[in-house]
Amino acid sequence: MEFDVSAMMGDMGVGAVVGFVTGYAVKKVMKLALALIGAYLVSLLWLEQKGVLIIDKDKLFNLAGEWTHEILTLGEKVMALLPGTAAFLGGFALGFHKG
Repeated sequence: MEFDVSAMMGDMGVGAVVGFVTGYAVKKVMKLALALIGAYLVSLLWLEQKGVLIIDKDKLFNLAGEWTHEILTLGEKVMALLPGTAAFLGGFALGFHKG
């Protein structure tokens, strides 16, 4: 059995690059989604202030808490499907930080 270091380094490099790009993209998408959700909530609260809508704030914020739980659960499932290499995870962390 031959131990090929160059092939292993290539796989690690590809994993790190893919991880970086994925982390960067995930953070950008999260920022956009949070901005849209924030704008939606602000518009609902503004319409309530103007008397156009009546909002049960307790139910609204409970719903937001449920969404947060679902998003975290989905994130865990996605991470379980992705290659669990150290290079990928390191690249993902770096891309998420830079994004």
